[in-house]
Formats: sequence, C-alpha cells, structure tokens
Amino acid sequence: MIPRYSRPEMVSIWEPQTRFKIWFEIEAHAADALAELGVIPKDAAKTIWAKAKDAVFNVERIDEIERETKHDVIAFLTHLAEIVGPEARFVHQGMTSSDVLDTCLNVQLARAADILIADTDKVLAALKTRAFEHKMTPTIGRSHGIHAEPVTFGLKLAYAYAEFTRAKERLIAARKEIATCAISGAVGTFAQIDPRVEEHVAKAMGLTVEPISTQVIPRDRHAMFFATLGVVASSVERLATEIRHMQRTEVLEAEEFFSEGQKGSSAMPHKRNPVLTENLTGLARIVRSAVTPALENVVLWHERDISHSSVERMIGPDATVTLDFALNRLAGVVEKLLVYPANMQKNLDRLGGLVHSQRLLIALTQKGASREDAYKLVQRNAMPVWRGEGDFQSLLKKDADVKKYLSDKEIEEQFDLAYHFKHVDTIFKRVFGAS
Repeated sequence: MIPRYSRPEMVSIWEPQTRFKIWFEIEAHAADALAELGVIPKDAAKTIWAKAKDAVFNVERIDEIERETKHDVIAFLTHLAEIVGPEARFVHQGMTSSDVLDTCLNVQLARAADILIADTDKVLAALKTRAFEHKMTPTIGRSHGIHAEPVTFGLKLAYAYAEFTRAKERLIAARKEIATCAISGAVGTFAQIDPRVEEHVAKAMGLTVEPISTQVIPRDRHAMFFATLGVVASSVERLATEIRHMQRTEVLEAEEFFSEGQKGSSAMPHKRNPVLTENLTGLARIVRSAVTPALENVVLWHERDISHSSVERMIGPDATVTLDFALNRLAGVVEKLLVYPANMQKNLDRLGGLVHSQRLLIALTQKGASREDAYKLVQRNAMPVWRGEGDFQSLLKKDADVKKYLSDKEIEEQFDLAYHFKHVDTIFKRVFGAS
C-alpha cells in the first residue's frame, strides 16, 4: 500500500500501533476470563488493564526485541511486561501465538469490511441518483462493441446498481464468515486453556467462536474473504471500462469530470483523458492479485505452518486499502460524470435506422414470411446502409418483396424508438423497488 492510493481510515487499521492495541485487548480479555475461572488472580487481570489500556506501545522497542528473539509475539509480550510489571507473568497463559495473530487479523479484516460496505453504499447512492436522472435518456446498446438495439443510459447505471447491491451482500457475508476468534492453544485442543476463555474473548472483540481450529483459524475463510474483494474489484473495473469506452473521442457519450486547471497531456494541450477510470482498472488488478495466494494459503501442513503468514501480512493491507480507495474514487467518478445525451442520440442514429432490424424481422414473420426469408429480406436492405449506401427505412419501402407483407405505415411503425423503452419502469422497479 502506498499513500497515493490510500485513505487514512483504512490505513489506520493496519498500522503497527493498532495491531499491538488489538493484541493487548485479546490478551487482557483472556486474562479477565482466566481470572473469573480462578486460574490467575483477579487483581492481576485488573492491573494488566490498568497499566496498559491507554499505553502507546513503543514500536521501535518491539522491533528491537524481535531482532533478538526472531519472534513478533514474544517481542510484544516482552515489551508488555516492561509496561505492566510483575503481573505480566499471568498474560498469555495457555495460549499460543496464533491465538493472538489469527484473532487480531480477523478483527482487522472485519473492521476493513465495515469500511468497504460503507464505501459500497456511496457507490450505490451515486449510481441511483444518476440512474433516475437518465432513466429515459436514449443511447445505443452494443454487443461485441457493435451497435445492437436502443437502451437508456439509466438502464446502464441501473445494471451497475444491481451489481453493486450484490457486491454489498457479498461483503456482508464475507465479513460474517471472517469474524471468528480462536483461543484454543497449541494444536487447538484447549488442553492448556478453557474453551470459556475463547467464548469470552470472542464476545468482547465482537467475533464469534471458531467451531474448531487447529493451531490456526481455517484459511478457507480468508480465501473466501479475498475472493469476495476480487469480485467487487472486477465490478469496479467493469463500470470503469464502460466509462472509458464511452469517453473515446469517436463515441463521447460521457466523460470524466475535467476540473479547472487540470492537464490531460504533457505534450498535447487538447487532451482530456479518462485517467481516473484507467486508474481504477489498474487498482482492480492489484486487488485481484491477492485472490490466488489467499486460495493457496488454505493448504497448510498438519495443524499449522506459517507459509500463510507472510502472504497475509501483505495482501491484508494491500487488498483492503486499495479496494477502499477504488470504491471511493468510483463513487466520485459517477457523481461528477459528464453525460452527453445529444451525442448519444447522434450515435444511435448513426446507422440510419439499422438498430430497428429485429423489429422488421419480427413484423415480417407475423405477416406470414418464414423466419429465414424475413431474415434475408431485412439483411439485404441492411447491408447497403451498413456500407453508407442509403437509408434503411427508404430501402425497405422500395423493396417489392418486403411490400408484399408490410405497408409503408407498418414499416414506419417499426422505427419507433419509444417501443424499446416500454418496460424501463418495470426494470427500475425490480432494481430499486416500488419507491
């Protein structure tokens, strides 16, 4: 993660001071539970809280100790003992490092998910506003990049709204799946620590108990979490790519907001480039790059190894910070998107009415022509228009074979643009609800 693509709230989740504070809370809550069970003195548990609750942990000191011990949790516990004093001997009793590390990571991922869910709400709000603004703004629908049939720009945005509604639901599910706690000791048997300690810590940290852990929380949970981030990132890229295509000079149906004083090119002063959406495409690739290593982390040796550890120290911050930035950037792009209905209409008319070819095909079959013959009749009049040789409606009216089935008026009726939008309200109700 680098400052250029980072936002402070998400970054703070992954800062060393935050991590050490979570480690302390896990240890202190465990001490409370141990004290209630009579394993350690109650006064010791109170002292641990009193001495370190508001402490600012010395990151440099912890790093110094780790250089000697080669063990991060031991380094932290040693520093904690320097703060707490003699009662620190009651910290971490019956626990193993993974109890602290895994529970902490899941706290961080759950907090990150909360931010990402809020980010998605911003995207949804922007999409809804612009979708209703352009609910009936005609534009051309494309398949294979080629003009197909008319749609509305509002429908394009409604499609994205539905997609990000699913993204939000997936993030909520991913948060639920990742928010578990394991305080089960070495190899997960609770031999040295009572399961009630785990229950207490889980409740205190806003987590649920991991039903069964080895010495680590099962990594299929994390794989699903990062896979979800990857899917959401792909939704970001899909919409960004749509906007990039719409901003091409020969299309120019919409473009990113271009602020006063902004420069598009160091060489060509006329340029207005889709830099934000291109950036979103790149950021999505970074988020997705976390998915494969997260899947590979599922496979650990026996009750544990630490092959997953270095991976998660990198992909945890990088994927969540990057997706947080991307979602907020996307919301801003949609909010300020410049939309050009006149250019949309110009492009829609560009093929001289060919976008109505399916209506002609259906009309001919309803008047008695076989589908094969109807297709040939429509296509033979469409191809000259495709080459720039005439107007589709005029050619159809001059075609004697077509006129056997359709009158001039019936041909004209097939070119009604509004016909394509008769179910827009139905689609909007499906996406946005009756309101």
